[in-house]
Parts: sequence; structure tokens; C-alpha cells
Amino acid sequence: MAPLLEARSLCKAFGAVTAADNISVAVAEREVVGIIGANGAGKTTFVNMVTGYLKPDTGSISYQGRDITRLGPRATARTGICRSFQIPQTFARFTVLDNMLVALNVARKRDLFFWRPAHDAELDAVAQGLLAGLGISGHRDQIAGTLPQGVRKILDIAMAMVSAPKVILLDEPTSGISTDEKHAAMDTVMNALGERGVTILFVEHDMEIVERYAGRVIAFYDGRILADGAPAQVLSDADVRRYVVGGELHRRQPRKGVA
Repeated sequence: MAPLLEARSLCKAFGAVTAADNISVAVAEREVVGIIGANGAGKTTFVNMVTGYLKPDTGSISYQGRDITRLGPRATARTGICRSFQIPQTFARFTVLDNMLVALNVARKRDLFFWRPAHDAELDAVAQGLLAGLGISGHRDQIAGTLPQGVRKILDIAMAMVSAPKVILLDEPTSGISTDEKHAAMDTVMNALGERGVTILFVEHDMEIVERYAGRVIAFYDGRILADGAPAQVLSDADVRRYVVGGELHRRQPRKGVA
């Protein structure tokens, strides 16, 4: 079966720094892929290329058999590939519901003018359904800038879901969320995406989260793929332990201050 999403021989340099060195990844429909690597390993560069925020110097990206290498972020999102961000991209002065309505209007190519309300019965229902599915409908009237970090992260994911993506890339979905709340937040997000049949790639530093939620792990190092396979296989790989997770996994010896 042909992969749903495939990157072939992606290369990207910023001056003398090679951020992606011959990266090839094929992802099947409904896979859940964890992406790991130290800061500067090339993870975010890869995500940015797949989602249209960066163009590779060489190589190609295809989705459902279509070449999307040169598409920008909005055009990429409209094909069915969306993302969330390490730092949530929300409108801090808007309510949670208004953030969702702005995202919905943009996804549906509806221009927002002062004479055309962003609210209507259908959009409100869609927005509230997504918020409920992600467990944050109780925050719908709260100003986004006042939300706890975990709720703001989930709102960012909800805004990425307004176009009903088939693939979503999550950039460090648990960063900034307390240890007590991270599993509940991930359970909610993974269940909501899984129910919709979404293929998931998520960048994560917390190896406990990676072990628990990923069906496959790709380890990046120095702009290259160091290992790609089942979580147990990748996380026990000698080079991965040396260059990515250290001598002990994150769950055994948490690293403080790592983003």
C-alpha cells in the first residue's frame, strides 16, 4: 500500500548549518509517530518542511500521491495536513470560542468583515463540538491569554483541527504542562484524533510520553535520521541512548529545563 505521506531525500541548509541531511520518511494512514532528538537535531525543520513553512533545498514531499513540496502553509493545510506549535498560536485577547471561529472562517476561506459576523449557528456548533471533543468546552468564554498552559496547548490543537485534517503534526504537545496533567491531556488529544482517523506525528522530549503513545519512533541527530522503528527498538538503540536520551530514559531521570 502506498504511504499517505512521504518525504524523499529532503535537504535543508541555513548557511553553513545543515538542518536536514537526506531525510526520507514514509508514513502510513493512521500511524502514530513520535519524533525525538536533542535541540537542533532537525526535528522542527522537518515539521516545517512537511507543513509548508520551509521549502527544502532538494528533495520532495508527497501526500496521497500528490507532490506538495512547494505549497505554502495554508495550501498545505487545505490538502489535509495541519499542525500545532510548541508555543501555542492563539489570539490572546479573544475568547476560546472566538479563536475557534476565526480558525474556522480562515479554513473555509470566508473573509472577515465588520458587516459579516464570524458567528453563525453552524460554525458555533462545529467549534463547540471540537472543544467538547478535546475536553475544553468549559473554557469556551474564557480569554485565551488567561488560560493555563495545558488548556492553551489543547486550544491550539483544536484550531488545527477545524479543517478536519487527515494528518496532524504536534510540536511538543506536553511542553509546559505539569507532570500531573500531561497524561490526561495526551489521552484526550490522542483519543479525539484517533476517533477521527487522523494520522499523527508528534515531536516530544519526554520519553515517557513517547513510550506510552507512539506506535513508531523516529530519532533525529545532527540533521539526519539516527533510527526509525518500534519504540522499544529505537529507545534501546545504543546511538539513540547516547545522543538523544542519554544513559537513562527521561522517566527514570527527568531532565530539568529541557524544552
